[in-house]
Formats: sequence, C-alpha cells, structure tokens
Amino acid sequence: MKSFAALLIVLLVLSSPSEIHGQLITLPKEDLMALTQEWDGERFADGRPKVGDDILERMHLVTHEEAWAVMRNNNYTSQYEEGWLAIHPEGVLVGRAMTAMFMPGRPDVHRVIDSIGHARGRIKSQNSWPVDQLVSGDVYVGDQFELHVDGPTIGDNLGNAIYANSGNGIVYNGTVRDIEGLRELENFNAFVRGYHPSHHLNNPDKRLNTTLLGINVPTRIGQVMVMPGDVVLGKEGGVSFIPAHLAEQVVTTSEVVRLRDMFGHLRLREKTYTAGQIDNRWSADIERDFSQWLEKNMEELPVAKEQIEQILKKRTW
Repeated sequence: MKSFAALLIVLLVLSSPSEIHGQLITLPKEDLMALTQEWDGERFADGRPKVGDDILERMHLVTHEEAWAVMRNNNYTSQYEEGWLAIHPEGVLVGRAMTAMFMPGRPDVHRVIDSIGHARGRIKSQNSWPVDQLVSGDVYVGDQFELHVDGPTIGDNLGNAIYANSGNGIVYNGTVRDIEGLRELENFNAFVRGYHPSHHLNNPDKRLNTTLLGINVPTRIGQVMVMPGDVVLGKEGGVSFIPAHLAEQVVTTSEVVRLRDMFGHLRLREKTYTAGQIDNRWSADIERDFSQWLEKNMEELPVAKEQIEQILKKRTW
C-alpha cells in the first residue's frame, strides 16, 4: 500500500502543502507558469494567471461573437461550449477559472487520495476540497464527465460555500441537485448540464462513482481545454473560456465594436447612411463622422474615456 501511494504521488505530481497551501493534486507552480507563459501579468501564489479586476468588469459587456472573433484570429478555435442549463438565464458569469477534474470512481485510488488529503487537513468528501481553494473573483470550473443519475456533487449547501468563497458561480460539466435552493442565490450564475434529485456516491467501501483527480490542472469541458486562470464568460446559454493573455485584447476589441455599432445603428435610424455603406468598410467621410461623434459624446458612452481616447489616437483618416 505504501509503495502504491508513493507511485501515485509521483504520477499525479502532488505538490507539498507549504508550496500551494495544501492543494492535493495540482501542477507545480513552475509547470503551470510554463504552460501559461504567454501571460506576463500578475499571478496567484500557485502560479495561476490573475487577470485584473478591471478587465473582468469590462468583460461583462463582451458578446460571445466578439470573444470568438479575437480568439479565432489568434488560432484558438475550440474555446466555446454550448448546451448548458443556466440557473439564472438572464445573468452573466465572469471570473477566473479555478478548475477541478473528476473521474469515474475507483476505490483503490480514491482511498489513497482520501488518505493523503485527510493527512493534509482536508475534511469530509473530496467534492468539497476544490471549493476550499476558491478566492474572490474565481469561477469554479468542474469536469464531472456529464454524470447524471447519482451524479450531483453540488447542491445548495456546496453552492452557498462556493458563493461565499468566490462571490461567483460555476461552470459544471455534470448535474446539480437542490436547484430551487441554488436559484435563491441571486448572483450565483451557474452553467450546468442538468438537474437530478439524486446525490453522488463517494464511499469507496460501499458505492462510489466519482474520484477527484485534479485541482487547478488543465481540464476538459466538452470540446474545450480550460487552463487555470482562463477568463470565463457565461451568457446567453453558452460559455467562452478566454486565455488569460487574450483577455485584454478581447475587451478592447469588444469596446471598439460596441461603439462602432452604436454609431452605425444611430446613423441608419437617422437615414444618414445606407445599410450598404454601414455594413461594409467605412469611407473616410464616415470614419471622420464617427470620430467627431466619439469626441462629442465621450462622457456619455458606455466605455471608459481613456479607451475612447486610445481609439481616437489610432484614427487613420
């Protein structure tokens, strides 16, 4: 048993408690930094990219189309996943991904992970361990391989704990229970695969159907590889996972598009230009009109004044 446990620790790259506050199964800081090396900003103590709060706030107004276009132009073609049940369909979910990876339950591996986790101060069942890692602004991104009956590891109790730690919601590749209780959390925006009244089975000596295999590791959600620190954008029934190093480009591009759309729609309603003029490359006269409109309405537009000034600096007419 001891030799098996030692082998498992090596294979799963377990970090020491002093390094990452007792995380159980994760990437060493240097490996996570290497995998996310295109991010050159602030990081959490464990190496996870920490996209700034200002970018997260601006991300709320970004559409999936705008995020998709930026990511696709950078050759990220598999960062959007659909087919979710949204607990608050009208809401928007934005935050930094904190990932958890579950696998079908296996008693021998489960016992070892339980033993290691409990020795490091973890309490109760494994499904609560990732929740303990959450900090403000995180989105809990969990892969539970779309397990349905006897699958839910998240109900209203864990939902309240998630919200208390992160002030945010979840993207969960599995089912939840206690959905009425979860809906009572007004700002708990959750994208899940479904609802079922059953509960997951986590006793390796009796019945077991899930085993936690990773916290803050690369995680598959549908057709997307999600990295810890990716920016999650959930709205309109879909979720985009934006690499941290592209987040600022996404919001800046979105703001430019938003302003141009506002101007274009206004001029179309006024019948100043035709649809063909607005829906194609703008002439120098339209670009000049757009810049003058920006300068005149700078204080009232839904984009920071500094951003508008940057747009005006780049005008080419």
